[in-house]
Amino acid sequence: MDTTLMEKIARLAGLDKALAEFPDDVAAAFAQAGLHRGIMHAPEDPAAEPWPPMTAGDTL
Repeated sequence: MDTTLMEKIARLAGLDKALAEFPDDVAAAFAQAGLHRGIMHAPEDPAAEPWPPMTAGDTL
């Protein structure tokens, strides 16, 4: 794992305090996010939603 990249991303996300107090947890989250990045695919159309919009009603 690239710890320099992890620290930069954590700081950009505003996780300075978490990085200082819980570096192992931030590293675990970073590693898990890396695994999911390979599984999830962004839609080709940027306006597309990954799931249908949620609406209230009796269609459930």
